[in-house]
Amino acid sequence: MTNTSTQEKPAIPYVLAMLGVLFASVCFGLVPYFSRALTEQGIAPYAVAFYRYIVAAILLLPVLISLRKAWRVIAWGLSAGAVMGLGWIGYVTALETLPASTVGVLYMTYPVFTLVIAWVLFADAPTRRALLASGLIVMAAIIAGSPASASKEHIPTLLIALAAPFGFGFGICVLVHRLSRIAPLARIASVSLGSIIGLAPLVLTAEMTELLPQNPSDWLLIVGIGLVTALVPQLIYTVCSPMIGASQTAIAGSIELPTMFAVGFFAFGEAITTPQAIACAFVLAAIVVTKRRETRIA
Repeated sequence: MTNTSTQEKPAIPYVLAMLGVLFASVCFGLVPYFSRALTEQGIAPYAVAFYRYIVAAILLLPVLISLRKAWRVIAWGLSAGAVMGLGWIGYVTALETLPASTVGVLYMTYPVFTLVIAWVLFADAPTRRALLASGLIVMAAIIAGSPASASKEHIPTLLIALAAPFGFGFGICVLVHRLSRIAPLARIASVSLGSIIGLAPLVLTAEMTELLPQNPSDWLLIVGIGLVTALVPQLIYTVCSPMIGASQTAIAGSIELPTMFAVGFFAFGEAITTPQAIACAFVLAAIVVTKRRETRIA
């Protein structure tokens, strides 16, 4: 039998927690800049995903060891990390051949995965507002995705890229419903280590030319993808997301989409079309529609 309880007296106010998730999500939205720059240097997609999590996994491993008695909770974090890490391979692979905006709108379907997984695995039924907001996100993805971006030769890549929103949705649910029982640093450590474990077989069997950048300056990109898009925003995210719940976390995190559009425009010279601008408006509307609900910890 599963017991549920309402999280009382949150450590930080709800508004600040929501702002924290928004800020962290903007940092997550910067991933295309770092990942495309690395893959253009010949780094394999799974190596890019590996680099994104390795910094946090190494720095925070002592924290995880000190909490080894909570191995059941840590096991949930490791499983979530493995699923997320493998999912990011599809995301980075798609960025090699598709515009950042196209990959972004596909990734933005993760609120739907989050709601379904939370409902099925943790009996956390979504509110009507959460369902409405998720519908707006799906509409935004449909509007922003142009037929030219989804030609027949790109369909397999787009399908593989769906592993990323599924993995992130699963990670959100585990974070909210399981990992809130351990300290924030331990949450990041378990997820990051899980990602490293999931990606390790691919990295260990790869050629060195697929793992190491050719230019010394590219190591700055590796440090950047590990700190700017992972460790720092993950810390904020893991502290704030349990305060607002899985549904609200998923919807507020959708601000990654306009961030990806901005990266595509300023970094890669990708024009923002009218449909994409409308899609951004739908994403922002979804964030406004979402309201606070009490977090149920399974």
